[in-house]
Amino acid sequence: MAGKVIRLDRQLRYQGTILKIYEDTVLANGHEAHWDFIHHDGAAAVVPVTEDGKILMVRQYRNALDRETLEIPAGKLDAPGEPKAECAHRELEEETGFRTENMEYLISVNTTVAFCDEAIDVFVARDLIPSHQHLDEDEVIDVEAWELDDLLKLIFEGKMTDGKTVAAICAYAARLRG
Repeated sequence: MAGKVIRLDRQLRYQGTILKIYEDTVLANGHEAHWDFIHHDGAAAVVPVTEDGKILMVRQYRNALDRETLEIPAGKLDAPGEPKAECAHRELEEETGFRTENMEYLISVNTTVAFCDEAIDVFVARDLIPSHQHLDEDEVIDVEAWELDDLLKLIFEGKMTDGKTVAAICAYAARLRG
Protein backbone atom coordinates (compact mmCIF):
# COMPACT_ATOMS: atom_id res chain seq x y z
CA MET A 1 0.00 0.00 0.00
CA ALA A 2 1.21 3.50 -0.80
CA GLY A 3 2.14 5.96 1.91
CA LYS A 4 -0.39 7.99 3.78
CA VAL A 5 -1.82 11.26 2.55
CA ILE A 6 -1.88 14.04 5.14
CA ARG A 7 -3.87 17.22 4.62
CA LEU A 8 -1.76 20.16 5.73
CA ASP A 9 -4.14 23.01 4.89
CA ARG A 10 -7.54 23.78 3.32
CA GLN A 11 -8.33 27.22 1.88
CA LEU A 12 -11.78 28.29 0.66
CA ARG A 13 -11.37 29.67 -2.87
CA TYR A 14 -15.01 30.10 -3.96
CA GLN A 15 -18.45 29.87 -2.37
CA GLY A 16 -21.49 29.51 -4.60
CA THR A 17 -25.14 28.81 -3.95
CA ILE A 18 -24.77 25.00 -3.79
CA LEU A 19 -21.07 24.34 -3.33
CA LYS A 20 -17.81 25.54 -1.87
CA ILE A 21 -14.52 25.08 -3.69
CA TYR A 22 -11.36 24.62 -1.65
CA GLU A 23 -7.66 24.24 -2.39
CA ASP A 24 -6.14 21.57 -0.19
CA THR A 25 -2.43 21.34 0.48
CA VAL A 26 -1.49 17.71 1.11
CA LEU A 27 1.59 15.66 1.77
CA ALA A 28 1.40 12.57 -0.47
CA ASN A 29 4.25 10.07 -0.69
CA GLY A 30 6.50 12.66 0.90
CA HIS A 31 5.66 15.31 -1.71
CA GLU A 32 3.58 18.43 -1.18
CA ALA A 33 0.69 18.72 -3.63
CA HIS A 34 -2.33 20.97 -4.19
CA TRP A 35 -5.68 19.28 -4.74
CA ASP A 36 -9.09 20.73 -5.56
CA PHE A 37 -11.92 19.83 -3.22
CA ILE A 38 -15.60 20.65 -3.71
CA HIS A 39 -17.94 20.52 -0.72
CA HIS A 40 -21.65 19.89 -1.25
CA ASP A 41 -24.10 19.67 1.66
CA GLY A 42 -25.78 16.58 0.21
CA ALA A 43 -28.94 15.67 -1.63
CA ALA A 44 -31.74 13.17 -1.94
CA ALA A 45 -33.31 11.50 -4.94
CA VAL A 46 -36.40 9.42 -5.56
CA VAL A 47 -37.45 6.54 -7.79
CA PRO A 48 -41.20 7.25 -8.00
CA VAL A 49 -43.10 4.08 -8.95
CA THR A 50 -46.65 4.39 -10.28
CA GLU A 51 -49.43 1.93 -9.51
CA ASP A 52 -48.80 0.17 -12.85
CA GLY A 53 -45.05 -0.15 -12.15
CA LYS A 54 -43.80 2.67 -14.35
CA ILE A 55 -41.13 5.05 -13.07
CA LEU A 56 -41.69 8.79 -13.16
CA MET A 57 -38.67 10.52 -14.65
CA VAL A 58 -37.93 14.22 -15.06
CA ARG A 59 -36.54 15.73 -18.23
CA GLN A 60 -34.70 19.00 -17.70
CA TYR A 61 -31.95 21.15 -19.13
CA ARG A 62 -28.55 20.76 -17.47
CA ASN A 63 -26.22 23.69 -18.00
CA ALA A 64 -23.00 21.73 -17.38
CA LEU A 65 -23.85 19.41 -20.31
CA ASP A 66 -25.68 22.05 -22.38
CA ARG A 67 -28.52 19.62 -23.06
CA GLU A 68 -31.61 18.05 -21.57
CA THR A 69 -31.22 14.94 -19.45
CA LEU A 70 -33.63 12.28 -18.25
CA GLU A 71 -33.22 11.76 -14.49
CA ILE A 72 -34.94 10.64 -11.36
CA PRO A 73 -36.26 13.57 -9.27
CA ALA A 74 -33.60 14.91 -6.92
CA GLY A 75 -32.45 17.99 -5.10
CA LYS A 76 -30.09 19.40 -2.55
CA LEU A 77 -30.72 19.57 1.16
CA ASP A 78 -32.22 22.87 2.31
CA ALA A 79 -29.80 22.86 5.25
CA PRO A 80 -26.79 20.66 6.12
CA GLY A 81 -28.65 18.78 8.86
CA GLU A 82 -31.91 18.23 7.00
CA PRO A 83 -32.95 14.56 7.03
CA LYS A 84 -32.52 13.16 3.54
CA ALA A 85 -35.90 11.42 3.62
CA GLU A 86 -37.53 14.81 4.25
CA CYS A 87 -35.65 16.24 1.28
CA ALA A 88 -36.77 13.30 -0.86
CA HIS A 89 -40.43 13.91 0.02
CA ARG A 90 -40.08 17.60 -0.86
CA GLU A 91 -38.28 16.99 -4.16
CA LEU A 92 -40.78 14.34 -5.24
CA GLU A 93 -43.66 16.78 -4.90
CA GLU A 94 -41.78 19.83 -6.22
CA GLU A 95 -40.56 18.12 -9.38
CA THR A 96 -43.27 15.57 -10.23
CA GLY A 97 -46.44 16.93 -8.66
CA PHE A 98 -46.91 13.76 -6.61
CA ARG A 99 -46.44 13.04 -2.93
CA THR A 100 -46.41 9.82 -0.93
CA GLU A 101 -46.67 8.33 2.51
CA ASN A 102 -44.68 5.28 1.34
CA MET A 103 -40.99 6.20 0.98
CA GLU A 104 -38.33 3.49 1.39
CA TYR A 105 -34.53 3.88 1.44
CA LEU A 106 -32.80 2.26 -1.56
CA ILE A 107 -29.12 3.24 -1.83
CA SER A 108 -26.51 5.91 -1.07
CA VAL A 109 -24.26 7.31 -3.79
CA ASN A 110 -21.13 9.44 -3.61
CA THR A 111 -21.27 11.12 -7.00
CA THR A 112 -17.67 12.17 -7.68
CA VAL A 113 -15.26 10.78 -5.09
CA ALA A 114 -12.08 12.12 -6.70
CA PHE A 115 -12.80 15.76 -5.86
CA CYS A 116 -16.27 16.19 -4.35
CA ASP A 117 -17.97 14.96 -1.16
CA GLU A 118 -21.56 15.10 -2.48
CA ALA A 119 -23.59 12.22 -1.06
CA ILE A 120 -27.08 11.40 -2.30
CA ASP A 121 -29.48 9.05 -0.56
CA VAL A 122 -31.96 7.49 -2.99
CA PHE A 123 -35.44 6.40 -1.97
CA VAL A 124 -38.28 4.50 -3.66
CA ALA A 125 -41.70 6.15 -3.51
CA ARG A 126 -44.86 4.09 -4.00
CA ASP A 127 -48.58 4.77 -3.59
CA LEU A 128 -48.20 8.16 -5.30
CA ILE A 129 -50.82 10.78 -4.50
CA PRO A 130 -51.50 13.50 -7.11
CA SER A 131 -50.56 16.97 -5.90
CA HIS A 132 -48.94 19.93 -7.71
CA GLN A 133 -45.46 20.69 -9.01
CA HIS A 134 -43.69 23.46 -7.10
CA LEU A 135 -40.86 24.36 -9.46
CA ASP A 136 -38.29 27.05 -8.79
CA GLU A 137 -38.77 30.09 -11.02
CA ASP A 138 -35.79 29.05 -13.18
CA GLU A 139 -36.79 25.35 -13.50
CA VAL A 140 -38.43 23.79 -16.53
CA ILE A 141 -39.19 20.13 -15.87
CA ASP A 142 -41.27 17.67 -17.87
CA VAL A 143 -42.46 14.52 -16.11
CA GLU A 144 -42.50 11.26 -18.08
CA ALA A 145 -43.57 7.74 -17.10
CA TRP A 146 -41.13 5.01 -18.22
CA GLU A 147 -41.00 1.23 -18.14
CA LEU A 148 -38.06 -0.11 -16.11
CA ASP A 149 -36.75 -2.20 -19.02
CA ASP A 150 -36.70 0.86 -21.30
CA LEU A 151 -34.68 2.81 -18.73
CA LEU A 152 -32.22 -0.07 -18.37
CA LYS A 153 -31.87 -0.15 -22.16
CA LEU A 154 -31.02 3.59 -22.19
CA ILE A 155 -28.39 2.98 -19.51
CA PHE A 156 -26.72 0.06 -21.27
CA GLU A 157 -26.77 1.88 -24.63
CA GLY A 158 -24.93 4.79 -23.01
CA LYS A 159 -27.84 7.16 -23.59
CA MET A 160 -28.53 7.78 -19.89
CA THR A 161 -25.38 8.88 -18.06
CA ASP A 162 -26.48 10.75 -14.93
CA GLY A 163 -24.67 8.86 -12.17
CA LYS A 164 -27.36 9.00 -9.49
CA THR A 165 -30.01 7.92 -11.97
CA VAL A 166 -27.94 5.04 -13.36
CA ALA A 167 -27.14 3.79 -9.85
CA ALA A 168 -30.73 4.19 -8.67
CA ILE A 169 -32.36 2.46 -11.64
CA CYS A 170 -29.89 -0.44 -11.51
CA ALA A 171 -30.32 -0.82 -7.73
CA TYR A 172 -34.10 -0.67 -8.04
CA ALA A 173 -34.07 -3.30 -10.82
CA ALA A 174 -31.80 -5.57 -8.75
CA ARG A 175 -34.02 -5.25 -5.68
CA LEU A 176 -37.20 -5.78 -7.68
CA ARG A 177 -35.89 -8.82 -9.52
CA GLY A 178 -33.61 -10.14 -6.78
